[in-house]
Amino acid sequence: MGRVHAFDVLGDPVRRRILELLAAGEQASGEVSAVIRDEFGISQPAVSQHLKVLRESGFASVRADGTRRLYAVETAPLRQVDAWLERFRGFWDQRLDALGTELARGKRERRAQGARRGERG
Repeated sequence: MGRVHAFDVLGDPVRRRILELLAAGEQASGEVSAVIRDEFGISQPAVSQHLKVLRESGFASVRADGTRRLYAVETAPLRQVDAWLERFRGFWDQRLDALGTELARGKRERRAQGARRGERG
């Protein structure tokens, strides 16, 4: 699966929510459909189409259990997305480090101001 395609799949809020539901463990398509219909107000056939996209893109697998179809998350595409995002984590780390420095500086300045006020009073 191409990286852009993975983000196309994950760009849809319904599909992201389905993956969140499946992250809790394997679930029957009926259970997933009921939650998604309630939360998003879409039809059962529309939910089935989203499940199909997840299945065909490799984000979910399905197995038969009698008359039920049980869906589960497949982690390989998520690992690919995570690997792609890895190159950007350095930007966040730098910004978080800078934020930590600024917060510490502000705390020192507030302590110093408090100490100066205490010296006057």
